[in-house]
Amino acid sequence: MLIGIVSEARRGETRVAATPTTVVQLVKLGYDVVVEPGAGELSSFPDEAYVGAGARAGDPLAADIVFGVNALSQEQLDGLKPGATVLGLMSPAWNPALVEDLAKRPITALAMDAVPRISRAQSLDVLSSMANIAGYRAVVEAAHAFGRFFTGQVTAAGKVPPAKVLVCGAGVAGLAAIGAAGSLGAVVYATDPRPEVADQVRSLGGEYLSVEAGDADEVAVSATGYAKEMSQDYNARAARLYMDRMPETDIVITTALIPGRPAPTLITAEMVASMRSGSVIVDLAAANGGNVEGTVRDEAVVTANGVTIIGYTDLPGRLPTQASQLYGTNLVNLMKLMTPDKDGRLVLDFDDVVQRSMTVVHDGELTWPPPPVQVSAAPAAASSPAPSEARPVGSRAEPPVSARRPFAMAGVGATVLFLLAALSPSALQGHLTVFALAIVIGYYVIGQVHHALHTPLMSVTNAISGIIVVGALLQIGHGETPNGDVVTVLSTIAILLASVNIFGGFAVTRRMLSMFSRS
Repeated sequence: MLIGIVSEARRGETRVAATPTTVVQLVKLGYDVVVEPGAGELSSFPDEAYVGAGARAGDPLAADIVFGVNALSQEQLDGLKPGATVLGLMSPAWNPALVEDLAKRPITALAMDAVPRISRAQSLDVLSSMANIAGYRAVVEAAHAFGRFFTGQVTAAGKVPPAKVLVCGAGVAGLAAIGAAGSLGAVVYATDPRPEVADQVRSLGGEYLSVEAGDADEVAVSATGYAKEMSQDYNARAARLYMDRMPETDIVITTALIPGRPAPTLITAEMVASMRSGSVIVDLAAANGGNVEGTVRDEAVVTANGVTIIGYTDLPGRLPTQASQLYGTNLVNLMKLMTPDKDGRLVLDFDDVVQRSMTVVHDGELTWPPPPVQVSAAPAAASSPAPSEARPVGSRAEPPVSARRPFAMAGVGATVLFLLAALSPSALQGHLTVFALAIVIGYYVIGQVHHALHTPLMSVTNAISGIIVVGALLQIGHGETPNGDVVTVLSTIAILLASVNIFGGFAVTRRMLSMFSRS
């Protein structure tokens, strides 16, 4: 079968549905590939690169399978041959007119933005691929409009405080924005109705801001894998949080989207008016109406108080080479799923929930909307056994850990240390005191180190172990002194243990670094 790669008819679109790299993969699946001349020019992929990868230049509308980034135009749809299969971003929930038009044609249409959020479909999830790029690019656009440092600096000319960034929504786009802003040195805060994302925010160096608890705890769990609409009570509490934070925030990035519905309003005009002049807001939900009052789709506007609101909807297309590669890889993964024999023949399996969910029209028959796919569920409430329930024979409940146990253990340790100090020579008492203080200080210092700094901390421990080795080497060989043999034995043990720590630390560090090196 023949796969055709079209030039995008949508004005301003810079992406292309296949790259020379993905063409090679399609050819390995047994397909022939034809690319419309100039289709990849805006993504920096010349026609010669496609030919070198195994494709040929020609008319893609005559192919059996047609790849596009966006939905095909009317002229392109009219040029398709009967029985063709079309793949692209169609937004069927938002474009009923397009769905109706597709159902009148003897073709099959699969929407790449209708992939269900299940584990085995992650490699096909175009929305996540593009959201990752959009979150990163949102920070780049904000930095350009902000016109000041993100990172704090202390210079001879004065001190520059770091920028404060607030990310509303810690999904794929939000996490990408958090990582990008943090890497530029900004102080990043993030909000999300799902409390389980707090660890993800912290792992990227951000600080999670939780909305204060209401009368009834509300957990943002959706059966579709996407965000759900929150209650009015939650929105009111979130609005208070935003209102408190906005006056001291330099950059705000909003990412809240609900599939099939207008984007919820998170930032009101009053909140925007409370921000300082020169602040920037990037609204990633501008395509669906926006999360910010005053957002203008595809434009950057400046409010009366000097706040720039960016409503660009083409953020992935502003990194066309990378976006095309990721989108093309999503298509290749779909073709691998639909080409089980790798013989260049497309097989549409309606028993597969992934393929069924993506199919909008099948041979001219309307198949949208698909049956719902249950991808997640609210966690079951933990129920405690009733008092009348009998415990199984032979089982024994674990005794609860007493809150006083740590204090008791500390008291025992202090008593042992006191006895050692009392019975030891005066020359050893000073060393015992230093030893005890080192344990206490080391515990509190290392215990407070962020996990992101564990690898630098390992370097510090290697340096300390090196000092131990040097000190132990200086003590070996003093056999003529009293207790010299004991000193030699203890020094040997110290050298052995410290050496294990040093070489083990370097081995672990080398293994971690190899994970980031290209093969």
